[in-house]
Amino acid sequence: MEYTVNKLAAISGVTTRTLRYYDEIDLLKPARINSSGYRIYGRNEINKLQQILFFRALDVSLDDIKLILNSDQYDEVKTLKTHYDELLSKRAHLDLLINNVQKTIEEVEGRRTMSDKEKFEGLKKQLLEDNEKKYGNEIREKYGEEVIAKSNAKFANMSEATYNHANQLAAEIIELILKAMDEGDANSETAMAACEKHKEWLCLYWETYSKEAHAGLGDMYVADERFKHYYDQHRVGAAEFFCGALHNYTGV
Repeated sequence: MEYTVNKLAAISGVTTRTLRYYDEIDLLKPARINSSGYRIYGRNEINKLQQILFFRALDVSLDDIKLILNSDQYDEVKTLKTHYDELLSKRAHLDLLINNVQKTIEEVEGRRTMSDKEKFEGLKKQLLEDNEKKYGNEIREKYGEEVIAKSNAKFANMSEATYNHANQLAAEIIELILKAMDEGDANSETAMAACEKHKEWLCLYWETYSKEAHAGLGDMYVADERFKHYYDQHRVGAAEFFCGALHNYTGV
């Protein structure tokens, strides 16, 4: 069966504007243009649109979808199985969050008591998944799979008190960095206090600590724009200043 843009939009839930945009960027071309100038989509295009929407449901960018679908190694069956596994994982995570919210409602209403660990079920998993998407490749390349796996496990078992302490330390670190920048000395007592608190913060997540790894993290704060933004959003130059302070602190 064949569909015009309007009919395809109606059955797929995708707007006609989006379908035209997919055509413009060569992501989803119509099978043909009829004599009246209408885009006509056939079975192959229907299947391709379904794949695109599967990818979009998993937050894959349009550029990446285009690369995947146009690759010589593209395997539709394998891709569908991957979609299936990822969606099951996503559903399991949502079920965990829903269960967490339900338990919290019951606790607020006085019908149950939640342990500290229960309060973080689902939430910590979401944080781990978000960090994996943002920084997974970089940190694995720098520190290795085993180190990251142990760090993730330590975070997953973190108590509410420790989690709150980590967030408090993160805020104090920023305050000390800005104060040290005002003083204009990356080797001052204030700058070293920021580094000491940063070490304490790291040890809440890292299985083991080393001066070399600590200094290397400072380098990443400057080299990677995403890490750099975290510090520079508070003041331009904060990431580079803190990197210098960390090298002074570690002597590396």
